[in-house]
Amino acid sequence: MAAAAAEGAAAPVAAAMRAVLARAGRAAERSGRAAEAVRVVAIGKTKPVSLLRQLYDAGHRSFGENYVQEFVTKAPQLPEDIRWHFVGHLQSNKVKSLVGNEKIANHLDRAVVSLGREPLKVMVQVNTSGEESKSGIDPSKCVELAKHVKLACPNLILSGLMTIGMKDYSSTPENFKALANCKLEVCKALGIPTERFELSMGMSGDFEQAIELGSTNVRVGSTIFGPREYPNQKQN
Repeated sequence: MAAAAAEGAAAPVAAAMRAVLARAGRAAERSGRAAEAVRVVAIGKTKPVSLLRQLYDAGHRSFGENYVQEFVTKAPQLPEDIRWHFVGHLQSNKVKSLVGNEKIANHLDRAVVSLGREPLKVMVQVNTSGEESKSGIDPSKCVELAKHVKLACPNLILSGLMTIGMKDYSSTPENFKALANCKLEVCKALGIPTERFELSMGMSGDFEQAIELGSTNVRVGSTIFGPREYPNQKQN
């Protein structure tokens, strides 16, 4: 009975992903880009491995997690060809479990060496809304941190910038525009072609608008998997 129920849940999850991909593709076209120019990362926060596996079996390969413990628990249970994205706040004492400031960048750089891994792609998180509840650096310090990652952390590959929008983003796109401006400043300062530098912005409630404003990487969870169910205990 349980197995049958699990199989029956696969269709809604796969259908939800197809709908998200279609919406993302149309938004990309409205911004003058091809649908393939935007990556949709399925965020499995609080969701069981079985649901992620169903989406994998439907053909999706880009997944993300917000909590280190969920990441290190789920990843070994799923196929190795999944392209994982860690999108949560990273504490320095959790760095080695996975393989935004200079201290975190330095810890990551050393961890990559100590674990014998290939250079790690990273994004700098920017707090474009100025909310104290959000992680990330101030936009005015974005170029400085980007320079540190690129020039002082040889085992890290600076691949782009990310931000988290406000809860109600329907009429306030300024934060997304701010990140787009940060991208231009970083690319100019470091001589990086803009087409090779990513913008990760947009989630379930605002990913279409984010794409229209230049996002190349959107993080969608509840729209695919349904409402999140938070455990009683705090996760890090």
